[in-house]
Amino acid sequence: MRQPLFDPPAKRKTVRLNLNSDLYARAKTHGVDVSQVAETALAEALAARSAGEMRADIEKDLAAYNAYTDKHGYPAEMLRDYLAGRKGES
Repeated sequence: MRQPLFDPPAKRKTVRLNLNSDLYARAKTHGVDVSQVAETALAEALAARSAGEMRADIEKDLAAYNAYTDKHGYPAEMLRDYLAGRKGES
């Protein structure tokens, strides 16, 4: 099971944001919950950043695996060869 990126029921914290005053006023006029929008946007940004970091880690691991198989061959083939040799010993 994947770990959540953050703890949704965690205690809320008051923070200071600098926003375009006209944008903020229009959003409030239209009943937009600015705190909820900011929290959702932050969660999406965090998820995108986390996915990017994970993608980079996977690419690094794949490059290492490919370098290993280029040098030594595929582990599954080596295991099959080993097991085939053991059957001949019996």
